[in-house]
Amino acid sequence: MMNKMIIGNLVHRPIRSLISVVAVALEVTLILLIVGLSLGMVNDTKQRQAGIGADVVVMPPGSSYIVGLTGAPMPIKIAGVLAKLPHVKAVAPVITQVSTNGTLEVIAGIDLPSYEALGPFHFVKGGPFQGPDDVLIDDILATAKHIQIGDRMEILNHEFRVAGIVAPGKGARKFLQIGVLQDLNGSKDKASVFYLKLDDPANADAVVNEIKQVPGMEHHVASSMNYYLSMLTPSNYPGLSTFLSVVIVISVTIGFIVIFQAMYTAVMERTREIGILKSLGASKIYIINVILRETLMLALGGILLGIAISLSARAGIAHKIPTLRVVVTGGWILKTTVIAIFGAILGALYPAYRAALKDPIEALAYE
Repeated sequence: MMNKMIIGNLVHRPIRSLISVVAVALEVTLILLIVGLSLGMVNDTKQRQAGIGADVVVMPPGSSYIVGLTGAPMPIKIAGVLAKLPHVKAVAPVITQVSTNGTLEVIAGIDLPSYEALGPFHFVKGGPFQGPDDVLIDDILATAKHIQIGDRMEILNHEFRVAGIVAPGKGARKFLQIGVLQDLNGSKDKASVFYLKLDDPANADAVVNEIKQVPGMEHHVASSMNYYLSMLTPSNYPGLSTFLSVVIVISVTIGFIVIFQAMYTAVMERTREIGILKSLGASKIYIINVILRETLMLALGGILLGIAISLSARAGIAHKIPTLRVVVTGGWILKTTVIAIFGAILGALYPAYRAALKDPIEALAYE
């Protein structure tokens, strides 16, 4: 009986119900897409770093665990020092440059022989560098931008020829020769990061300890690749956790305000109906239960709609912008569901309380 009454109330006011559902859907979509974009960025970086094939990573003192956001570049001669350490088979110096031309991306300057000693490139098309004006790009970028071998592309205000298209997952999406990028960003004979390949990955911690014993390298950021990858989380990206918290608060506020307005107005309009229910013996708890259950139905409708929109948007983004990853996990769907229900119930509490306090005689006399 109660469910029939609740559904009848929602159907009787279709526009208001629809607005409430859409508001909750907006709240859910906002959280899932922004969190999904953040997780996608972190996971994409983690996968591409893992694909390099290194066992140990060495960065300048004060560096974050985000490649590209490192401290002052290190002298490239450090590579020779690292190469002499026990268990080290190969050392690959890399210079990085963050570009904000269109999208935020990290461009890597590499020494091809030493970089491939960590793990060889798989060339989908084309081949290695042929000259200083050549660039290698990964297949995802080539597909997204419809780039072919021999095409020209502008990088850091200079034009380069695409010499090779490689399989994704090797660190960056664009690779220049290390000397070329050093000249472009004014870091001659410098490196942003050193990747080390060992005779056995199990020796990574021992090599890290050895690096700490090298005079002058006590404060460098050195870690095993496993530890480095474990640190690539949203909480270690500067400001990302705070940003996500702000997004969630804004989303909950949207849901709260719309549900509060809708339910408060509904209670005011249904004063006589509430009076009839109370005159028939309905308790305060019964009235509150009616309002909260109506709110819950609106919230669940909005949650389902928001999830559907988020999944559709993820598919659309993957099709239109392959370089942009959106990760919608079951865990975050559950968290978002709880957040949306909490915001909706919070918004309905005061209207429900007001409804429960109505005097039945006054309510029946209400016109």
